[in-house]
Amino acid sequence: MEIILKENVEFVGYKDDVVTVKDGYARNYLIPQKKAILATASAKKMLAEDLKQRAHKLEKIKAEATELAEKLNGLTVTLGVKASSNGKIFGSVTTIQIAEAIEKAGYVVDRKLITLKEAIKEVGAYKAILKLHKEVTAEVALNVVVE
Repeated sequence: MEIILKENVEFVGYKDDVVTVKDGYARNYLIPQKKAILATASAKKMLAEDLKQRAHKLEKIKAEATELAEKLNGLTVTLGVKASSNGKIFGSVTTIQIAEAIEKAGYVVDRKLITLKEAIKEVGAYKAILKLHKEVTAEVALNVVVE
């Protein structure tokens, strides 16, 4: 079934993408949750017109994301955590803590944009990937140290 996404859906697509998904997934989840609408001919025409009008705004947003990514790519953030004597963290480092540390460095980033390749449960050096735009990502180095 062909649908138009009304918001970003992980592993499916981004807002305003026309994608094909299984019928049950669309009818039972995406459409009732108002995350998508059916991709009828009239809906596609309306989408095309909306995208045409928003093209300039989207370019500006992408340029801002690219500029922020350039600044963040060289950034190294230090996180102080409570840990045992052998370097094992009590709990784990979350995206909220990473977002707060990046904010202390002078950049505002939503925690939902941050992804980690692995759970941070020990003291050491890690990398966090920030998905600032669907075409722009940044990589921030994390140093996890004992407080």
